[in-house]
Amino acid sequence: MDDVIQGLRREHAEMGQLLDMLEREVAVFRRGEVPDYDLVQEILDYCLDYPDRCHHPIEDLILARIRERDPAAAEKVGDLDAEHAALSALTRKFFDATDRLVQETGMTRDWFADTAAEFIEAYRQHIAMEERDFFPVAGKVLSDDDWSEIDSRLANHKNPLIDAGDERRFATLRMGILGSDSGGATA
Repeated sequence: MDDVIQGLRREHAEMGQLLDMLEREVAVFRRGEVPDYDLVQEILDYCLDYPDRCHHPIEDLILARIRERDPAAAEKVGDLDAEHAALSALTRKFFDATDRLVQETGMTRDWFADTAAEFIEAYRQHIAMEERDFFPVAGKVLSDDDWSEIDSRLANHKNPLIDAGDERRFATLRMGILGSDSGGATA
């Protein structure tokens, strides 16, 4: 259990750092200055890729096992699947808004900034709920065998912020996260 939950918590912390970076760029935009659109788009590209492809499916797998073991406990967590779908849709909305802004198609500054704030707040609330409600329930309900099975399914889930290999994609984000970690690594 510890390895799986610790990995998800590390990814939550990394996402928090990305949200902080995004918030700084939105503040630049709100002041009427030009934000680093490449950085904003890279953050959103990551948010469209990794959470839906790897992070959320791991959590969905854990939730499915909780539902099998203790349906009442699963109800306390809420509809995590629906939250993941809503986050995905909100990410797409913000990505499209950013693309429209870069292309200079008609959009008000306030609408863009409000869409950004909605995205950031939704992600922060989602992460807080999982840390507060979901992970403790999972720790109580699931057995060592459950965790071993879940862990065995994670072999191909590589986070491109950490396990990049030679990949240049998300290099700016990796540097932002590694550079903000006083120990020089995120693990």
